[in-house]
Amino acid sequence: MAPAVAAGGRVGTIDAPAAAAAAQKKPCACGFQVCACTGSAAVASLDMDIMDSGRIGPVNTEGWVGVELGPETDESGGVVDDRPVFRTEKIKGVLLYPYRVLIFVRLIAFTLFVIWRISHKNPDAMWLWVTSICGEFWFGFSWLLDQLPKLNPINRVPDLAVLRQRFDRPDGTSTLPGLDIFVTTADPFKEPILSTANSVLSILAADYPVDRNTCYVSDDSGMLLTYEALAEASKFATLWVPFCRKHGIEPRGPESYFELKSHPYMGRAQDEFVNDRRRVRKEYDEFKARINSLEHDIKQRNDGYNAANAHREGEPRPTWMADGNQWEGTWVDASENHRKGDHAGIVLVLLEHPSHNRQFGPPASADNPLDFSTVDVRLPMLVYVSREKRPGVNHQKKAGAMNALTRASGLLSNAPFILNLDCDHYINNSQALRAGICFMVGRDSDTVAFVQFPQRFEGVDPTDLYANHNRIFFDGTLRALDGMQGPIYVGTGCLFRRITVYAFDPPRINVGGPCFPMLGGMFAKTKYQKPGLEMTMAKAKAAPVPAKGKHGFLPLPKKTYGKSEAFVDSIPRASHPSPYEAAEGVVTDEATMAEAVNVTAAEFERKTGWGKEIGWVYDTVTEDVVTGYRMHIKGWRSRYCSIYPHAFIGTAPINLTERLFQVLRWSTGSLEIFFSKNNPLFGSTYLHPLQRVAYINITTYPFTAIFLIFYTTVPALSFVTGHFIVQRPTTMFYVYLGIVLSTLLVIAVLEVKWAGVTVFEWFRNGQFWMTASCSAYLQAVFQVLIKVIFQRDISFKLTSKLPTGDEKKDPYADLYVVRWTPLMITPIIVIFVNIIGSAVAFAKVLDGEWTHWLKVAGGVFFNFWVLFHLYPFAKGILGKHGKTPVVVLVWWAFTFVITAVLYINIPHIHHSSGAKHTTVAHGHHGQKFVGWP
Repeated sequence: MAPAVAAGGRVGTIDAPAAAAAAQKKPCACGFQVCACTGSAAVASLDMDIMDSGRIGPVNTEGWVGVELGPETDESGGVVDDRPVFRTEKIKGVLLYPYRVLIFVRLIAFTLFVIWRISHKNPDAMWLWVTSICGEFWFGFSWLLDQLPKLNPINRVPDLAVLRQRFDRPDGTSTLPGLDIFVTTADPFKEPILSTANSVLSILAADYPVDRNTCYVSDDSGMLLTYEALAEASKFATLWVPFCRKHGIEPRGPESYFELKSHPYMGRAQDEFVNDRRRVRKEYDEFKARINSLEHDIKQRNDGYNAANAHREGEPRPTWMADGNQWEGTWVDASENHRKGDHAGIVLVLLEHPSHNRQFGPPASADNPLDFSTVDVRLPMLVYVSREKRPGVNHQKKAGAMNALTRASGLLSNAPFILNLDCDHYINNSQALRAGICFMVGRDSDTVAFVQFPQRFEGVDPTDLYANHNRIFFDGTLRALDGMQGPIYVGTGCLFRRITVYAFDPPRINVGGPCFPMLGGMFAKTKYQKPGLEMTMAKAKAAPVPAKGKHGFLPLPKKTYGKSEAFVDSIPRASHPSPYEAAEGVVTDEATMAEAVNVTAAEFERKTGWGKEIGWVYDTVTEDVVTGYRMHIKGWRSRYCSIYPHAFIGTAPINLTERLFQVLRWSTGSLEIFFSKNNPLFGSTYLHPLQRVAYINITTYPFTAIFLIFYTTVPALSFVTGHFIVQRPTTMFYVYLGIVLSTLLVIAVLEVKWAGVTVFEWFRNGQFWMTASCSAYLQAVFQVLIKVIFQRDISFKLTSKLPTGDEKKDPYADLYVVRWTPLMITPIIVIFVNIIGSAVAFAKVLDGEWTHWLKVAGGVFFNFWVLFHLYPFAKGILGKHGKTPVVVLVWWAFTFVITAVLYINIPHIHHSSGAKHTTVAHGHHGQKFVGWP
């Protein structure tokens, strides 16, 4: 059976023969000539009404129903269009109402459970009783923080057919707004340059107006290696991009495309496709060879030039570009002013801004075997940026790079929207840019600050051992927040409205949204007359200039933006729709390029508002969350865009160590927010109440580690000491506990249903949550407390995504490479404590100390529940892929048996522990075991 997209974006099935027959007539509703709705493995066919819809939707929409909002109107009440560029969906009542009721029931049951626990003290171990009560209260509180923002999830689906109808012209031009795409990289050795090149190639080949799409690559290393890799990519793009347009290639990252096992085709030149693909594949292999040899070629070139210039021993040895000029950035042989962290700023245009009219390529010939005579061969503008770095200056890592790109791009292209991508993320769906723009030009979009796409990854083993996909967070939490004020900003795959980066206020504020309109109305207000240029089409046409605010056309004093008149003059023109006439072209003259270098200087931000009032926020590990939070507290909203095929795909951390360091960085940053002035408890009243709850949850979740360590060790140790958390459980204890656990499972099943994830992914998420809590979260708590108390900065290394294993023999070999880190100590201790505790309980039952073995079963079951959650961790630190499960089970069984045998056969441990327990147990009506671990 082949999948087909039904009306409204739902996925159904059709017979394969019918699909093949219909495929010759109509393309898929996803908008691709080559349908990738099943991972580029099959071709789907559609009816004409589906073709007309042109909608892209999530994988699973069975639990959603459309919301009728009526036609879009302008401020005068006139109808703009009866078909919105995106539609809004809510969860069906059959799922939503039981979901809400169960949350309420579980809250009551948990409250009664805590009351029972407080009223039944353990006089033999008060410290144990008090600590356990605190832990249970925290678990319930953190669950409530996580659950409340999910009370009313909504889903938004873009309609690309309507977008094309409104903005695309018959002559091939378009009135879509301009888009600047930022790609950031910091180290070409830890972040492979081939991945960066593939990311850039996918951007250049994306389905967006060529003259309105500019790609900026920020290289914080300042190395010639990155620049020359981009130069090679720009040359290969002259072949790759027209090839993609001619044959409707998906995905448009060449590495990912050529790795596909099948290449279904629905283009217009099927006879030419095989030959064209073979030719492009050959060129790509040569391109990869040149990329991989760049480091050696640059060193060889340097040796030749330096030998010709007769450099003496001890003199600086420059790094030379291919054109014979000295590289101004970091040299291979580092020297003063040319080393990492100490080099000049560089802004170079690799591909000039194209013309506004289509330009067709040459026909096939002996020199050019590919026929591009009917294909637009223009390429988007490509700019290399390496900001100046100097010793003693805090360059603020990625946040500083993003702010430098914002200023440089403001001078060159100044597009009203910005998309930021990490260098290991490529555009997997060529329609992704258009899908994101739908939420920026549609209904009430002038109050939308950013559109967040979910993060998807490749290179993850089929079992997703370390929960890299994290779909519970992306498809559950972030989609639910779209029903409040919007999802949080998670660092990459995010489309921004440029003026929000410049600290403009929204034209109006209504934090209630479609889910809570009455609540939103309580906070709705007009701040002052259009301070931020964000104007409707009607006003943009009527007003020759925008209305002035307190600081003229700027929301803040002019000096806040820095000492660049040209950059400050570009700010009022960054709005969409703009009251100004569109520029004829991007200016890249010598004076403008010199000014672009100036605004990326190391000292430019001194005594300005960059990193504090405007731009990406500084002095935090998680600049992404804080930057989005700053926009939300101003009253801006955000939206979540999950489409299929996935918009962007990145590279996951290569092994357990790198994954733990990644989580450590995130959790540390979250706690830093909690202990800073950005604490959501004190945010403005423009923040939606449940959005505030979500931010509190995001900034406090690592504290769970403190109580989880207690709960994963103390119950196991209770078998040895004889002191238990609950000394004498009653029937009501079991009733309350049963309701709490059963409602939790049913709520999870309902979330899995509407979020479109699988039960297996839910279990994997819980397993890695246990691993992270016992390792990264715990260390994050200690690090942040040390920082707060002793005022010590926290530093992190860049997450390595460069494979080192033999991928030909095992594509997942790197996932199981063991690289020791202290983060692994605590989970290992927890594993052994639970094995030993279970073994001691088993030994006591066998030895006759405890005759009521059924009551031991509950505690032993809990121990094995802990071990089950730490199983992926154990698998990651022992052995190779496919062989580890047996090793893990053998070691666990061996430890269990040895502990039980030693306990029974060592008299000192046996009698001392037994005597101690007898004293405790016989103090309660003569029973030998009445405890509940």
